[in-house]
Amino acid sequence: MKENSISLLELRQRKTRKVAALFLAPVTILMFVFILYPIADTFITSGYQWNGISEAKKFIGVENWKTLLQDKSFWIAFRNNLVIMRLSICIQIPLGLALATFLDFGGKKLTIFKVIWFIPLLMSSVAIGFLFTYALATNGGLVSTISGWFGGGNIDLLGNPKTALLAVIAVICWQFTPFYMVYFMAAFTNIPYDVFEAARIDGATRGQYFWKIALPLLVPSMKSAAILSMVGSLKYFDLIYVMTGGGPGTSTELMATYMYKQSFKTFNMGYGSAVAGGMFLLITMVSLITMKLLNGKREA
Repeated sequence: MKENSISLLELRQRKTRKVAALFLAPVTILMFVFILYPIADTFITSGYQWNGISEAKKFIGVENWKTLLQDKSFWIAFRNNLVIMRLSICIQIPLGLALATFLDFGGKKLTIFKVIWFIPLLMSSVAIGFLFTYALATNGGLVSTISGWFGGGNIDLLGNPKTALLAVIAVICWQFTPFYMVYFMAAFTNIPYDVFEAARIDGATRGQYFWKIALPLLVPSMKSAAILSMVGSLKYFDLIYVMTGGGPGTSTELMATYMYKQSFKTFNMGYGSAVAGGMFLLITMVSLITMKLLNGKREA
């Protein structure tokens, strides 16, 4: 009887593994074709001198990587990515949390604000880039027009190396803050309403409930939101490319825009692949460090 039961158990496990393999096969194939293979091919291409068009490829080993390590423009782009990452986390998450708290406390009567505040996230990044390029234009732009109403002159935010990156970050925050608003609204729904009622019965104000009860319960969601914001900030491309193209100079150059220019403007596909590989390694490293810092002090 034991042998029969063991054989039946093994047979059932085999069938389960076969079914699991069958269902996982499409996902595995897609991951290999669209994720693993491109990553591997990027590192392989980085070892060649190639314009991306001709069949002739010259193997140069690690020369592109040596150049990358000494490329000041790439490290300036990485620094700009880090600036965007820090400011995005410091602006988007607190602002998204504030909006979500306002809507959660306000109830159904504030539903209209949910719709209005969510609109920027529904718009294309390219469309937003063109919209704010005209809005922030030196001549006739919204900011310059408002400045003229108060007797000031034209203001060139995107053409000034000192303000261009900050202007772009403001647009990024305007577009993506609604995502974190919705994210925290979902997190609020995971807090049992009984907790709120118990706090109110004990005499806690809404402010005390938020700071003493809700906020500590939202910490895991805030950590996840910080990781999402960090990864997104390190791979921005479309909005910044439309608004500034990485200029003026290298003041808004990012790793993604620098990779695009090297690969498809100067047709240096080998070096562009090295930039993409460096971008992949740096994003992975920063992500791992951030997750370690955020999750390293968990309570036992």
